[in-house]
Amino acid sequence: MWCVLIDSAVPASAPAQSERHTNPWLVLVLVCMAQFMVVLDSTIVNVALPSIQHDLRFTADNLQWVVNSYTLVLGGFLLLGGRAGDLFGRKRLFLAGVVLFTFASLMNAIGTTAGMLIVFRGVQGFGAAFISPAALSIVTTTFTDGRQRAKALAVWAAIAVGGASIGLIVGGALTQYLSWRWNFFVNIPVGIIVVALAWRLLPAMRPDRKHAVRGFDIAGAFTATAGLMTLVYGIVGANQYGWTAPRTMGLLAGGLLLLVVFVLIEQRVAHPLVRLSIFKTRALRAADITMLIVAGGMFSVFFFASLYVQEVLGFSPLRAGLGFLPLMAAIIFSANLAQRLIGPLGIKMTGLVGMLIAALGLGLLSTISANGSYLTQVLPGLVVMGLGLGLTFMPLTMLATYGSTTADAGLASGLLNSSQQVGGSLGLAILSTIAAHATLSKLTGLGHAPTTLDQATAAVAGYRLAFLASAGLMLLGAILLGVLISSRDARVDEIAIPATMGIDA
Repeated sequence: MWCVLIDSAVPASAPAQSERHTNPWLVLVLVCMAQFMVVLDSTIVNVALPSIQHDLRFTADNLQWVVNSYTLVLGGFLLLGGRAGDLFGRKRLFLAGVVLFTFASLMNAIGTTAGMLIVFRGVQGFGAAFISPAALSIVTTTFTDGRQRAKALAVWAAIAVGGASIGLIVGGALTQYLSWRWNFFVNIPVGIIVVALAWRLLPAMRPDRKHAVRGFDIAGAFTATAGLMTLVYGIVGANQYGWTAPRTMGLLAGGLLLLVVFVLIEQRVAHPLVRLSIFKTRALRAADITMLIVAGGMFSVFFFASLYVQEVLGFSPLRAGLGFLPLMAAIIFSANLAQRLIGPLGIKMTGLVGMLIAALGLGLLSTISANGSYLTQVLPGLVVMGLGLGLTFMPLTMLATYGSTTADAGLASGLLNSSQQVGGSLGLAILSTIAAHATLSKLTGLGHAPTTLDQATAAVAGYRLAFLASAGLMLLGAILLGVLISSRDARVDEIAIPATMGIDA
């Protein structure tokens, strides 16, 4: 999608990437297509949920698992997927992930029961957990020249934050004019094309020979995956059961305990799943922590703005999706602008400016009202927010791969993706609770049965508070980035570029 925005010619100084001299920009196109499917599916079914509920007879409580099943498995297995690519070969893991994701999409499209859809949404998430870190590590090891790498990561950042808005548009159109099943059918031709081309054109990246398969950290893989899945499971259910419910507290405590055990294991095993010394790289550590915070604010835009334009302004699913087009355009523009600003401003300053602009956009969205309009109260906030996100995500992606060797590229990618997924789930759960509490307080304080206008006003009060809290998360992210790294750590000309990827004989 956005790959066409990048120069198609390979610079004369670029090193050969494979024995076939595969054009690195063609490699970028392939991994962009796969990552686009992954991001698209995080939101594409949102506007189709009412149709899915009617056709497959979902209960109100179980309907959330059409989304949460994907999120849960994706978040739980991202870390394992990232390290597995380093150990077994990124091309192998990338192809396996795309095949599995495409197969699960087919099964979802022909699904006949609620249980079947929930299970194969989880399988989709499992495939995506291998696609995302493998794809990002392929990008970071393919583009070894600093400037070309910045361009490639600008494309990646645009997809990371823009694909979700396109998901709402595509989902609305397919559901309104065809059927909710086409939200899954659409992945099948894309997956087949990616597998066919990647099989022939992707270089065969060598796995890490220093860590043989027999030395794979089984105990670390189990505790990391179980810990992340338990934590995400507790988070996504907190809005339904309450943050202080024994179920929620038990799951969160259990997930954290498993992650503590995981750290203890990694300190003792000969071939750890996560080399803990990677966190000594200050820029990587700062990027992952910042992403954890920022992702929560980003996810809220798609969720609460979509609810507002449909439930309060009365937009149809398709019209609601189209309303996010300006956000997508702003992200594409600013992601490309970011790679031009990094040279004169530095990565740190570019990211700080992006987060401050995104916070301003969220502040504008917090001015919505029950009798407002899209043009005056939604559009300005979406555009400003989009400009900020494009300037934020590309620098964070570069920082997250700062100093990582080729052998650890998948691990660095998995850590960043895990931070985004867990941070987004945690932030959305917290913000949903805040919004629901504000809405309930508004309704209970009326003293009479709420009218339609009262209900809309109460809902908007919750959305406004959620947008303000999201702006706070963006500001917190800016503070953390400013404190955790120095400007010297984040100059583009000082970034350690991984060595050229190896080629299997």
